[in-house]
Amino acid sequence: MTALALTRRRAPRTQAERSATTRARIVRAVVECVNDLGFQQTTTTAIARRAGVTWGAVQHHFGGKDGILGAVLDDTFARFAQRFDDLPADLPLPVRASRFVACAWAHFGSRHYRTTLEILLHYLPSHTAKGAPVLQRHMLDAWDTLWRRIFADHPLPRRRRDVLAQYTVSVLTGLALHRVLQGPNAVEPRAQLALLTATLLRELDGVVR
Repeated sequence: MTALALTRRRAPRTQAERSATTRARIVRAVVECVNDLGFQQTTTTAIARRAGVTWGAVQHHFGGKDGILGAVLDDTFARFAQRFDDLPADLPLPVRASRFVACAWAHFGSRHYRTTLEILLHYLPSHTAKGAPVLQRHMLDAWDTLWRRIFADHPLPRRRRDVLAQYTVSVLTGLALHRVLQGPNAVEPRAQLALLTATLLRELDGVVR
């Protein structure tokens, strides 16, 4: 049977599949707008135009700007977790820590995280009084889940894991901001990432408690 015949026999997409495709296109449009235009210029009109839909369609799927920005954050968290899917938990600790930091930086240095950061800095503080603490807890829970899976043989008390997670997020966010400030001539922060890896190793190996 030819490829053309297979294509013709393929079942049409369901409403749920079409809806998921449209939602993904809208979320991608927000990320592109924030990175290309900046948060302040990412208007509802710009989002709809970039996604190739009407603002009414955006409202249908997300209910408004609050909903779509929340969806962008959820999408970013999902992308972050997926980066660690192929990281085995049985590697030697130095290799694991190095790959953990590399995976984390691949996320924090990405356009998606830059969009997340813009939302956190410009939107949540002025629109959702309880948004930042809830989001912070969400981020820490995501880190905690990863930590317990990848470093199960090097357990830390929950409070210590939280401290280490906050430290790691702070370092990676600072490096991401530095990259933005450097502009197109930004260089990879290899020395800083190596220092972060060494810190994690020292903590996880039980030297510092």
